[in-house]
Amino acid sequence: MNQTLFVGIDVSLKSNQVCAINFNQDKLLNLSFDNTPSGSDSLVSSISNIMNDHHFNKVIFAMECTGVYYIHIASFLSSNPILNTLNSVVYTVNAKSIDKYKDSYIEIEKTDPGDAFIIADFIRVGRTNSLSPFKGSQFLALQRLTRQRKHLADQITKEKCYVSANIFLKFSGLENTDNKPFSNKFGKSSSAILTEFLSIEDIINTPIEDLVDFISSKGKNRFKNPKNNANILVKAARDSYRLDAVSYEAVGSAIASSLTVIACLQSEIKSIDKAILKVIKGLDSNAYHILLSIPGIGPVFAAGILAEIVDVNLFKSHNQLAKYAGFYWPRHQSGEFEHSDKPMAKSANMYLKYYISEATSLMIFHNSAMKNYYQNKVSEVKTHQHKRALALSSRKLIRLIFGLLCKNQLYVPSEFDIMN
Repeated sequence: MNQTLFVGIDVSLKSNQVCAINFNQDKLLNLSFDNTPSGSDSLVSSISNIMNDHHFNKVIFAMECTGVYYIHIASFLSSNPILNTLNSVVYTVNAKSIDKYKDSYIEIEKTDPGDAFIIADFIRVGRTNSLSPFKGSQFLALQRLTRQRKHLADQITKEKCYVSANIFLKFSGLENTDNKPFSNKFGKSSSAILTEFLSIEDIINTPIEDLVDFISSKGKNRFKNPKNNANILVKAARDSYRLDAVSYEAVGSAIASSLTVIACLQSEIKSIDKAILKVIKGLDSNAYHILLSIPGIGPVFAAGILAEIVDVNLFKSHNQLAKYAGFYWPRHQSGEFEHSDKPMAKSANMYLKYYISEATSLMIFHNSAMKNYYQNKVSEVKTHQHKRALALSSRKLIRLIFGLLCKNQLYVPSEFDIMN
């Protein structure tokens, strides 16, 4: 490590404050460079001179991955031909990790030079050993797409939660009944009922034959017994509260607006999915095909997981990978007392956590071993049953993913079935 140069970069919109230190914490560079291509060229030149003058054989860069300002400089440094000859590595670090490490320094002030030194020292003590190096343009392209997909999915969830209140106001019986007319209240048939009928009375007064035809048409004849759906719909309408005409019109307009937003977001997700598949095919990695071999993990989820893991060899164990994804429970202990109800860690890669959770949910339906494991975990406790069982099932999937990627082999059902 004495032959390694540690470079911390505090990134901002206009400039990058850079601090380079050796293992003894001697500051060999502490300057600000413009956050532009020419400024980054000057940075590379300065680092190259220090490497030659002090005979370093490796240089490690690190910066906080907050916002988007770090992306250009990280891409520039990771693909720079001069740095590539100097055995360079670039890391992007969670800002929370830097903040926690900074707590060990008492007298340092909140200034850019100080932050750059903290980041450099963070590298020096080996805190980046468990992180994935920044991989450059291909993984950057894939990551931006998979993260955008999660962003769109989050917006859909948020909009569905919001519109549910208006749906209850207009059609309270649709929410209260256990025997629902439609399995998906945001599907095309349900959406058409909510937007094309002005009031509950309009549904009740429509002849049952016309309702059957309406449901069959909107559902594209996919309902096995549309008359049964129509009867349940009418019953739900009779059990609903009534609003005055003015309220029906206003609430109906609000519902229509939200459903339009949801449809637009769903359309955008389809476009993003196509772009993800285009990029992932360009990578053509063994890791991608290994993930695809696991039942329940489709092309998009496999791409999302791969975009965040990048290289499984950077993780020493499946426990370390699980911790990176946020599937672990920090100990809550005071003296001899230890809490049994432990919340999961909040510090995590939220994108990897999302794709692992979604893949686990699908795998529960596609794999009998995972389904049995999930059901067993549900039956073990009386509180937080689904949340706990899904988290533990996700840990099981992480163990599988880590094992397969490390061995560079495809999924074999018999091996997974005996995992615990």
